[in-house]
Amino acid sequence: MIRVNISEAKARLSALLDAVVKGEQVVLCRRNVPIAELRPLPRRRRQPRRVGTDPGLVVPDSFFNPLPDDLLDAFEGKPKG
Repeated sequence: MIRVNISEAKARLSALLDAVVKGEQVVLCRRNVPIAELRPLPRRRRQPRRVGTDPGLVVPDSFFNPLPDDLLDAFEGKPKG
């Protein structure tokens, strides 16, 4: 972790951002009191996440259809009828 005061951070911003890109965390301080943190953003997935843990699992298109009203009412605790 790198700690720098604001005036130093202004002078070294490019170098500090290079360190962040490499995974380092930078704590910005005002008069040696931490006030903010620069850290790398999480990387985006290149492939969509699989559904479930079974590699052979196939999710049918009907899975994404809206549920019937009576089933939705049951989930919401509404009385039948």
